[in-house]
Amino acid sequence: MIIDNEKNEIPIIRQLEIDKAPTGKISRYWLQLVKDGMGVPIHIPIIVAKGNKQGKTLGVTAAVHGNELNGIPVIQRLFKEIDVNTLCGSIVGVPVVNVPSLLRKKRRFIDGSDLNHIMPGHPDGTVSQVYAWRIVNRILKQFDFLIDLHTASNGRINSYYIRADMEDATVKKMALLQNAQIIVHNPPSDGTLRGAADEMGIPAITLEVGNPNTFQKGMIRDGLTGVHNFLGHFGMTDSEVEEQSEETVMCKNSYWIYTDTGGILTVYPQVTDIVKKGDSIATIRNIFGDTVKDYFAPEDGIIIGKSVNPINQTGGRILHLGIM
Repeated sequence: MIIDNEKNEIPIIRQLEIDKAPTGKISRYWLQLVKDGMGVPIHIPIIVAKGNKQGKTLGVTAAVHGNELNGIPVIQRLFKEIDVNTLCGSIVGVPVVNVPSLLRKKRRFIDGSDLNHIMPGHPDGTVSQVYAWRIVNRILKQFDFLIDLHTASNGRINSYYIRADMEDATVKKMALLQNAQIIVHNPPSDGTLRGAADEMGIPAITLEVGNPNTFQKGMIRDGLTGVHNFLGHFGMTDSEVEEQSEETVMCKNSYWIYTDTGGILTVYPQVTDIVKKGDSIATIRNIFGDTVKDYFAPEDGIIIGKSVNPINQTGGRILHLGIM
């Protein structure tokens, strides 16, 4: 079916106002956020499902980085499956936060900034700071909860894992409901959208849903299940919470291991593998195939993510190690 926007016009708004969305319906909006160099408005897609019963608002965001795509179909499918007649409260989906970078197929914003490192931005700042500030103040502040969907970056792959402040009881429950392979305790004072939500008193988690620049059916399905689990547990829908078949690995912290020389990189462990201190994790070879350096696990841990790009300069990433 082709939707003719001339007959099914999507309203343009400048501020998300949940109270003004029609009750018992799923509404679509274009939120005018900024203007480009020709003065043409840049619009953010917004979907609002407002139930017949009053309640809390869950915000689900995706593509804060323009090459992180798996979250988009999670949100699309969520709104195809929601029954607003039984929904208590509202769900707001933002399939693409970083529209300029999505169109350019780039991770970073158009001025080279990482949008997820400069939140909450600034109303009178740089191009990226203004964009970030308006996302926070025109959209985010309407939420009572936030699930922010991400993936790995270019040249890397991820497990299905959560970053969350596990010392906050509500956030901890949100994280556990996602049935993730790994949860990393990560307080959000880091310039992220999740961090901006936390500063506003909004419980939030970051959900890493696989790899960049692609749609992965399994990861999309898992991400969607986690959102439905949240809705069911918090009484927004009558969904049953789907129990996890495998136990989630809990990590007290995590960090990346980097190379200290350049060359052709081979990383041996796979994501979710357990490694012991001293295990071989990677080798760097020169362009002639000679071994330059071997790398070993500095301590016991689990592989959260890893580099899959063999061309590795000095200071490049090897793997993301979670400490259990």
